[in-house]
Amino acid sequence: MLAALLTLACTHPPAAAPPPPQKAVRKPVIQLAILLDTSNSMDGLIDQARTQLWRVVNEFGRARKRGEIPELHVALYEYGNTRLAAESGYIRQVLPFTTDLDLVSEELFALQTSGGEEYCGQVIDESVQRLRWSSHADDLRVIFIAGNEPFTQGNVDYRTAVAKATTRGIIVNTIFCGDKREGIRTDWGTGAQLADGRYVAIDQNARVAEIDTPFDAQIATLGTQLNDTYIAYGVEGTKGLQRQYAQDANLSSKKSANVERQIAKSSVNYVNSAWDVVDAKKAGKSIEISDLPPALRSMTPAQREAYIGKIAKERAALQKRIAELDAERRKYIAAQQKDLPAAQNTLDEAIVGAVREAGRKRGFAF
Repeated sequence: MLAALLTLACTHPPAAAPPPPQKAVRKPVIQLAILLDTSNSMDGLIDQARTQLWRVVNEFGRARKRGEIPELHVALYEYGNTRLAAESGYIRQVLPFTTDLDLVSEELFALQTSGGEEYCGQVIDESVQRLRWSSHADDLRVIFIAGNEPFTQGNVDYRTAVAKATTRGIIVNTIFCGDKREGIRTDWGTGAQLADGRYVAIDQNARVAEIDTPFDAQIATLGTQLNDTYIAYGVEGTKGLQRQYAQDANLSSKKSANVERQIAKSSVNYVNSAWDVVDAKKAGKSIEISDLPPALRSMTPAQREAYIGKIAKERAALQKRIAELDAERRKYIAAQQKDLPAAQNTLDEAIVGAVREAGRKRGFAF
């Protein structure tokens, strides 16, 4: 028997151990915290933020690091508003870091201005301490603070606040709404300089130059058709779908901003896995049958799989076509801009320019 066992051991060696599972490649992340002065004189700034959000999203969607498209996480604060509690420093965290861009848009449209004290140092300090900042070397961490009162107001020294930011690898960029020299005189320039950031002065009431293109109407139509490929599920489903339509409606009268939004909806950064079946399946999330809409609950598993796959293909085709049209649109705009005077500094220009500058130093390509 011993001889037989030895023979079996020699002729049938143990099976090789399976290879270890491959680790998922982690995407680099851009964390963007926007701190907006919502005092009485800032209606123009808020309006720029609402209409230019999607252009900013699209610029970051074209960024790459080692060939990977970074995830965009956006946080939002308001400060300097008398509707906010004095004991909080007239500061409110509107949103922590989120990838839900429709939610960011919804909150921007909900902001209302009212006079108050603008404590720049304190709102920077709050955002540094309360937000969940990444510590990963591949990620880009950026604060943008915009306002028009002296940077020195309040009990928290801005120098202390930006020092805390820099020790965590967070870049602070300052956007003064007014004359550039006045912003320098009131320490907005110094605030950025101490935090490895960029100082920019903008006209918050400037009208953003719009260039109509032959591709706009088709992009807008395809973007509307994209909405029909979303399948709401769970308690967040109805809210998410309603929010999506509402943000389309908010920009319906602003042609260029609406086109930028529809382009953003075709990008990898527009993800709604918390309420959309197709995105949830793509993200590997499991959904309870009871959370599905009635039409899907009544299907067999095979029918359900086939239907979701069909909708996913329809969405991918629409997104691909929008991306193709966007490429042609950008070429057209670039050609038209050659004959136009230089554009005024606006919020989107300030954000895009500063992030590109900081991102290139950290290995991002734009």
